[in-house]
Amino acid sequence: MTHSNAPILVTGGAGYIGSHTVRLLAGQGKKIVVLDNLVFGHDQAIIDPDVELVVGEVGDQELVRSLFAKYQFGAVIHFAAYAYVGESVTNPLKYYQNNTAEPIKLLQVMEEFGCKVFVFSSTCATYGVPDKLPITEANRQAPINPYGKSKLMVEWILADCGTAWGLKSACLRYFNASGCSPDGLIGEDHNPETHLIPRVMMAVTGEIDCLEVFGTDYETPDGTCIRDYIHVEDLADAHARALDHLAAGGASVACNLGTGVGVSVKEIISAVEQITGKTVPVKYGPRREGDPASLVADPALAEKLLGWVASRKNINDMVRPAWIWTSGANGGRYPQNKKPT
Repeated sequence: MTHSNAPILVTGGAGYIGSHTVRLLAGQGKKIVVLDNLVFGHDQAIIDPDVELVVGEVGDQELVRSLFAKYQFGAVIHFAAYAYVGESVTNPLKYYQNNTAEPIKLLQVMEEFGCKVFVFSSTCATYGVPDKLPITEANRQAPINPYGKSKLMVEWILADCGTAWGLKSACLRYFNASGCSPDGLIGEDHNPETHLIPRVMMAVTGEIDCLEVFGTDYETPDGTCIRDYIHVEDLADAHARALDHLAAGGASVACNLGTGVGVSVKEIISAVEQITGKTVPVKYGPRREGDPASLVADPALAEKLLGWVASRKNINDMVRPAWIWTSGANGGRYPQNKKPT
């Protein structure tokens, strides 16, 4: 059991999902230290003045040891990872090094300092092409790319550490993270941006010429791919609940985080047009290799184990705050990353 007032180390806490989680935890009065190399994170995403941001690498054991010695962390939430599926196929060693080898170094320091609570940002990509829908935790985990494999390996490592030295872990398998903080203060700023909703926004604002849609002949009601879009603030809530569950002595868990509602690409486009009042320029192309027709979560286990249920299940709940962020003062970018007009 972890002392509830002990500081928490959040790796990758300046990234998209990490920053929303840090904001929530800091708002709960928890002492948070963020470790982020800022390769994809943004220091402006850390908006709580009481949160300390340390710029560095998860695999820098000298740095991580110094932080553990200073703060005596009670838990670690690990977001830091590369997450571009296509790049993982062309450069697998980059992904195995960053997503698998670096967390091992972090876990070694945790073992040295007796820190036994680890909340892990995993992914539905560990399932690969699902053998049945909706996807439950009983589905076979058979990832089809190095990104998914790099995350699944960490799940295996965490389980083995649990057996060996009592580590308690929560492996949270996200579906499609989406949306932004409703007040527009923090949001989604990736470079390159590959997520569908922000790319639709970029097509609306003219940042890209058009949205390219891959495949219109899937066995779905409108022929386009269906995905489960989960609001980033619901993901943050799940991490907070997982942390509380483990800190209170709960058993290790692995569960899906999704809404259980599937939304097609065309439905996303329609929602964006409705909310923005603008037409989305679209170019339809052939299917992209490795894209399953439908990926939808069964989130029942997260409700059972963590008391967590997604509070936003209508796609408009994801699109509306994303448009607030995109159409705000910084145009969907943190200030130093804003492209010149």
